[in-house]
Amino acid sequence: MSLGRRTLLQVAAAVAALGGDAFAQRRQPTQADLLAFKATGQVTLLNFTDLHAQLMPLYFREPSANIGVGSDRGLPPHIVGEKLLAAYKVGRNSVDGYALACTDFEDLARTYGRLGGLDRLSTLIKAIRAERGDKVLLLDGGDTWQGSYSALQTRGADMVKIMNALRPDAMTGHWEFTYGQQRVQELIRQLRFPFLAGNVKDATWGDPVFQASAVFERGGLRIGVIGQAFPYTPIANPRYLMPDWAFGIDEDRIAANVEKLRNDKVDLVVLLSHNGFDVDRKLASRIKGIDVILTGHTHDALPMPIRVGDTLLVAAGSHGKFLARLDLEVRHRRIQNYEFRLIPVLSELIDPDPDLTALVYEAREPYSDKLDKVLGRTEALLYRRGNFNGTFDDLICQALLAERDAEIALSPGFRWGSSLLPGQDITGDDLFNQTAITYPAAYRTEMTGAYLKQVLEDVADNLFNPDPYYQQGGDMVRAGGLAYTIAVDKPVGQRISDMTLLETGQRIDPNKKYVVSGWASINEGTEGPAVYDVVAKHIQRIQTVRLQPNRQVKVVVADDAGCAPC
Repeated sequence: MSLGRRTLLQVAAAVAALGGDAFAQRRQPTQADLLAFKATGQVTLLNFTDLHAQLMPLYFREPSANIGVGSDRGLPPHIVGEKLLAAYKVGRNSVDGYALACTDFEDLARTYGRLGGLDRLSTLIKAIRAERGDKVLLLDGGDTWQGSYSALQTRGADMVKIMNALRPDAMTGHWEFTYGQQRVQELIRQLRFPFLAGNVKDATWGDPVFQASAVFERGGLRIGVIGQAFPYTPIANPRYLMPDWAFGIDEDRIAANVEKLRNDKVDLVVLLSHNGFDVDRKLASRIKGIDVILTGHTHDALPMPIRVGDTLLVAAGSHGKFLARLDLEVRHRRIQNYEFRLIPVLSELIDPDPDLTALVYEAREPYSDKLDKVLGRTEALLYRRGNFNGTFDDLICQALLAERDAEIALSPGFRWGSSLLPGQDITGDDLFNQTAITYPAAYRTEMTGAYLKQVLEDVADNLFNPDPYYQQGGDMVRAGGLAYTIAVDKPVGQRISDMTLLETGQRIDPNKKYVVSGWASINEGTEGPAVYDVVAKHIQRIQTVRLQPNRQVKVVVADDAGCAPC
């Protein structure tokens, strides 16, 4: 189905604003090509988000399913694969095509290699700082301290040390909070830049917990930055880790902070947000006075900003794959012109910054035996990202079924975790990049068929509620040993049907109990071995990972917007 008229108008306007040759195909780009940019205006905003503690270059496959609902259906970022490339006029075999879409991922990964790596990101940042001088403001959108083995072992300290060397001007957070209240406060005291989260308050008294905003002078302008942490942190993650803090979207508080900054005569207001893209699109339509929203949490990567009224929304991807550069010309406290580039961090084309390389080595070396240990090998492309399934999650579910002697396995719809190409070894590092959390217990319990359906329905509503303010931004819980149909556009409680136990081929009985294993339970006191130990044992036992195409989830949607045959 073709893109809707509103989508085409938005994308066409953005393409026109940047010029038709912005994504010309280049088979052999250089570091200079990646940095090439038409510098504009008085200020350069640099942004990365959702790093998930990934210090090293990696592969990361973008989704083949990212379905939008309600008024967001068919709008970016809910176009993927070839549709995204066509909409933005990105060459299918280009560097940008490889970085932005799932199309031909394996072949292009072998052509262009890994992306990311903090020492490569540092090289780009230093080059732009050298070019633009005091015009540069670097902002970290959060989910920075969690997602790797070294971060888990140091409880975020390795990331704080490296971020201090990278020198962002501010950050906000989400998974940071899963280290617990006390640890978060300890780490913030070690930061050499502000942690901004205006929507976190004391649960009893309503007092602010963190600094809400900061003002920076860049290029002769005063820039106000408001931090917005993930508003559903105590729902999506364990409440017991942050019992004294309350979170929320809190429109009134954002609006008050915007007004305060405007009264303080700032020239530009930036919301450094971890709300998720669709939440921020709605928020931008309701709160006036925000010039730029640097949006994070949903891991979307868009090659151009989306304009909502007078607000520009920038989505800078995840895992260190991209550095977003937005140059702004501001007059009379309004954006008059801008230039933008979502720079893919092609690790094999960028000279690593030796200072950051040394810090990365220092962070990882104590754990090298664990990180470098080869557990097995994969014959399948292993990835996580996608609305309904990921092959690495299929592997995790297989491990839970086999090693925990379960009939059904459940794996959370996390969007973080790197990819592996067929033929690669699976190392301890690769496994922890999928599972490194502070509540890893792989539980084994009994659930009735009715309760299983309720679990699937609740997660589906978190993902596909037509009101973005009721979406939590993850993907559908992954299921092993279970097949079902999901009707995306049906009301809450009516999306899931045809639940079948694969082992027997029989329909799930609402009144019958089934043995279920899963991990990442948000309930305090959950018991079981750590999921990474369970999966490691399974991979070591089978040695070679072979996966059949996952056809366990039948998706019923009004059109094919947001899906691609990748």
